[in-house]
This record gives sequence, structure tokens and C-alpha cells, in this order.
Amino acid sequence: MNEPTNEPEPGDGSWVDELLLHTADDTAPAVHIGERMDRAALRREVDARRKGLADAGLRPGGAVAFQLPPSLALLAGVLAAWRTGAQVILLDHRLTVHETDRALHRIAPQLVVRPTGPVRRGSLRGFHAVDAAAEPYPRGRPATTGHALVQLSSGSTGPSKVIGRTAGELVAEVHRYTRIEGMPRAGDRVVVLNSLIHAMGLMAGVLHSLHAGVEIVLPERMTAEGILGAAAARTAPTVIMGVPFHAQLLGSVSSPPPLPHLVRAVSAGELVRPGVAEAFAARYGAPLGEVYGMTETGVIAADLSGAARPATGRPAPGIDVKVVDGELLVRRPTSPYIGPTDPARWSDGWLRTRDAAELDPDTGLLTILGRLDSQVSVGGLKVDLTEVEWALSELPGVREAVVVHDGAIEAYAVLDEGVTAGAVETLLAERVAGFKLPRRIRVLPALPRTTTGKPLRDPAALRAAVPERA
Repeated sequence: MNEPTNEPEPGDGSWVDELLLHTADDTAPAVHIGERMDRAALRREVDARRKGLADAGLRPGGAVAFQLPPSLALLAGVLAAWRTGAQVILLDHRLTVHETDRALHRIAPQLVVRPTGPVRRGSLRGFHAVDAAAEPYPRGRPATTGHALVQLSSGSTGPSKVIGRTAGELVAEVHRYTRIEGMPRAGDRVVVLNSLIHAMGLMAGVLHSLHAGVEIVLPERMTAEGILGAAAARTAPTVIMGVPFHAQLLGSVSSPPPLPHLVRAVSAGELVRPGVAEAFAARYGAPLGEVYGMTETGVIAADLSGAARPATGRPAPGIDVKVVDGELLVRRPTSPYIGPTDPARWSDGWLRTRDAAELDPDTGLLTILGRLDSQVSVGGLKVDLTEVEWALSELPGVREAVVVHDGAIEAYAVLDEGVTAGAVETLLAERVAGFKLPRRIRVLPALPRTTTGKPLRDPAALRAAVPERA
């Protein structure tokens, strides 16, 4: 299929059929989520979900939020909403009630799709068999922008950003992935370990795979045994797609089963630490490639060969980048943010990534060196330390607080008399998702500060300020 030159109109969902669901072979495998489903069966599932959303009142130009665990209901529901011509808003199913309420208040969709029954928390399930229902959201409204996809940059509270992408941008990124050497092709399988609502899992794992005719596989269990079992289930060329944690997990298996059809693994979400790629390749005889990108832009650069460390690759086709004062900037004609745009983040057609990078002027190779701002990755999930700090500082009994990342998320707080760190941790757990919680809260009599009065954020200085018995 040739890459379309025109942006799909808001409310026009025909791009889903043309890009994702069209196929010359209805019997080709499409997804394996508990059971295998061919392309024709997936279309029927999407049709059924589309009718259910229409019965709930969704129309072209409407807005619907999905808060579902990884499941067929999530995948088919999102496709169904897009086919309707509606705006899709994706919320992490692990958010607390407080975080969810804050997010919904900000985006005010017409409908919210949630499981009809309880979802097991803390399990290692790769997918869930859930029934889903769409319910009206009080004071909800149709889409106020022409974006097909709306995501929150890091959870749903405090300073998190609301990011929008048009259907045309999604289509362009799918085609961009098809031009990256080493991506799965028609007849291949991809075992997707990434979150289906975040950039890599959604765009590379789901949308590119549907477009390219690649079978999407979710393992029953997110254990080494479960992942390897999913990879070994069939003889088609197979790619494992996840985050560095998954590569570390699989690389630590002492005697893995033979996987002659494993082509490669692909990691995204954070940089792979030294030794992980080498250990993975030694165990499985397949390379560990890396993809670098952002929610705001999608894929920026990729090297799926696994040949270069640290993460080095050419900018993805159609991506224009530059490095200014050591920071990577990506060209974006319009702001990706819905609502007021911080000119310190996007201005004059350039988005600041807050990532350190080097760009070789002779070869065009881009090397990513790490984060420059407060956003960190925990198990491949983005956590904004400022957001956690904001939530902690808002709690009763907390005078002030600083949150840093020092191998793990750590918090330092000044508390009112009689308030304990344990009590604060309990309150924070009600407001912040588990993967964002600090490993511990250390109590200080006062925060160390710079000469200008700003709190110090150097982990060593903060540790030194902790009383000996704290």
C-alpha cells in the first residue's frame, strides 16, 4: 500500500480499514490473545465492538476513553472507535481512582470503557479475558480537537501533559516503521510485551503489525517461561518486543529452550544497560535491537541490528532532528500538546526532547545518552518525578518534599510534628500508581538548599542530610 499523501479528515475512520484491516487473505493469522484469530475474525470482532459503541451513543467526532488491561477487548475496542471516526483516549488500567478522576476531569470524554468485573491486580498475566462496557461520563463532550489519539505523558495527575496525534500522524508512523530495516514482515510473529496503550506497544506492536500482516501474540504469563513459550509456539519467524527489563529477564535464563525461529528482540522505553544485549545474544543467538522515541513524536530513531552501544541509529525516515547544547530536538510543525503549550518545550517548529544526544555530522548517526529532565523510566514505564513530588507535597502533614531517582525513586520530605513516613506512604499509595511510588520516604528536619534558596536535588547531598537514626 502506498503511503497516503492526504491527512484523513477528523471523523473519517476509513483509514483503519485501508491501513490496518484490509488483507488479501482473510485466513491469515491476526492476533493470538488466548486463542488464535484470523483477519476475518478480527474484523468481525471490531464490527461487534463498533456496534456496541454506537448503541452507547458514540458517533463520528465523538470522544471515548479506554481504561482496560491488555486484552482483545482493548485492541478491538480502539480499532472500533477509530472506525467510527471518534477520538480515542487511552488511560492506564493501573491508575488509582484519584488519578483516574483527575484525568477524566481534564479530558471529559463522552464515554468511558472499563471492565464489567474485577481485574486481578499485581498478577503476571500477559493479557486478561475481560468483558467491557461503555458508560457515559458526566459532563462529557465530543472531541474538541481533530486528534484521533489522546494520551497523557506520565499517568494522569499534576504536571502531566495531554498529547494528541492526528490520524494522519498515526498513518505516517505506521509507514515509517515499514521502512525500518529489521521490522517484522508479513507472515512473521511478534510477541508484544510492551504496554498496548503506550507508544511502542501501540504503534510498533499493534498498528504496524496489523498493517504488515504480522501475527500479534500476547503471552499468557509475563514470566521468562511464559514469554519463551509464546515465542516457541509456532515455527514462523518471531520477534520479541519489550523493554530492557524483559531482555534482562530472558538473558538471565541459564538453560533456555531452543528458539531457532527467533529473529531478534527489540527494546524500547529506556536505554539498555551495558552487558544486557550481549547476554541476550549469547543465550538465544539473536540480536537485541533498540528503538528510541517519544509519545509526542512516535519513533525517532532505531537500530534493530543490535550492533551499536550505546543506542545509536539513524533517524527514522521522515524524522528531522538536531542537537543543540547537547540536547536532542525533533522537528514538529505543530505542538503535540492539547491546551497551553510551554514554549520551553515546543517553539518555532522544534520539540525539545530533554534527552542528551550526539549527532555525527558525517554519518548522520544519532546516539542517545540519557535523560536531561525529571522523567525517568521504571520497568519501561515513564514516571515524571515532578508529578510524584507534586502529589507528595499536596498530602496533609507534608511541608515540602523532593523526589529524585537514584537507582530507584527516592523521596525526601519535611513532615509536621507527629506525622510519620509510614502514614504518608499509605496516603501516597492511594493517589499514585504503584510503579510510580518511591522506594522509601526519608524524613528530613529541613531540605538542603542552594545559595539561591532552591532545594537541592543531588541524591548524595540529600542522603547526607538524613539524620543518622532516620
